[in-house]
Amino acid sequence: MNNREIAKVFKILGNERRFLIVGHLFRAKELTVGQISELIQLSFRSTSKHLHVLADMDLLAIKQVSLNKFYSINRSKFPTQLTKFFTN
Repeated sequence: MNNREIAKVFKILGNERRFLIVGHLFRAKELTVGQISELIQLSFRSTSKHLHVLADMDLLAIKQVSLNKFYSINRSKFPTQLTKFFTN
C-alpha cells in the first residue's frame, strides 16, 4: 500500500463511527450490521452507509449467509501499520 492509499484510509477512519466499527471488528472478528449498529449506537441505515464506505476501500470482507451479511476486516488490504494499532 502506497502513501496515497494509506492517507485515504486515515481520512476514512477520521470519522468516529467508522473508527469504532473497525475497532469492534478487530475485536469480534465478524459481525452483522445489526450487531455493529447496536455496538456503536447508530441506526441500521446509517451503520450500513458507513460499512459501505469501508467496503468500497476494500478494508472489509463481506460474507453472505442466508439473509445476513457478516463483516470482517480484510487483513490482506488493511495497512499493517494500523493493524498493529487496533490489535494492541
